[in-house]
Amino acid sequence: MRPSTCIARGLSLATLLMALGVSASLEDPEIVIQTTFPESNPFGHVVNGERNQIFLVVENKSDKNVTLQSVAGSFHHPETGTLIKNTSSLTYGFPLLEGSKLQIPYSFYSEYYLRLNIWLEHTVDDDKYRVTAYDSVVTIVEPEPSWLDFKLLSTYLIVFAALAGASYAAYNAYIPSQKPKRKRPTEVSAPVGTVTASGSSGYQEEWIPEHHLKKTKGKKTKSDNAVVSEESSGEANGTEGKRTRKGKKY
Repeated sequence: MRPSTCIARGLSLATLLMALGVSASLEDPEIVIQTTFPESNPFGHVVNGERNQIFLVVENKSDKNVTLQSVAGSFHHPETGTLIKNTSSLTYGFPLLEGSKLQIPYSFYSEYYLRLNIWLEHTVDDDKYRVTAYDSVVTIVEPEPSWLDFKLLSTYLIVFAALAGASYAAYNAYIPSQKPKRKRPTEVSAPVGTVTASGSSGYQEEWIPEHHLKKTKGKKTKSDNAVVSEESSGEANGTEGKRTRKGKKY
């Protein structure tokens, strides 16, 4: 690395912001350009990937009227001077009268730690001239992160949506879903046939076990037989009484 490059990189950014007075040669019209960065960028930082602005104060010290055609720039390697990238070219095409001064804004983008060169082109009587406005190593910095950045928020939303979609697809693919069991309808029992009530109590024999029915039936037959025998004996006694009564007649 050349010592001049090390010194240029080691200099403070405030030194790089010093106005550069670039004059044309004796044969060319005397056009002086003073270059400064805006007040919001006092150290002359070139923010990576963002729009950067610089101001050119052009003064026509010649005795001729000139026409400002365009302003352009380029980035070069700080050690070898090799062209790396051209910046955007802005076309103006308006006259600059003799002895007058004019400030021109110029915007550009950068993504490298390179040497910045900016020039201005003008014409006099159909002759085209180029004047160097800025030629120095610039410090390119990354933009400060902010939660209100729309690009950053949109990136987060896209990543979150992609992760949510992938998680949902994986869940459906590898985790079987349990289907809810259908409840069987309760079957209504068929109506019971004609229920016979036995005895005076009116109970239903079909709901009583068979061995209990046998016992109760046996008891009932005995009791029924006793009742029948009592009735028959009573009838017999009655007939005998009648008979005896008939025999008592005189």
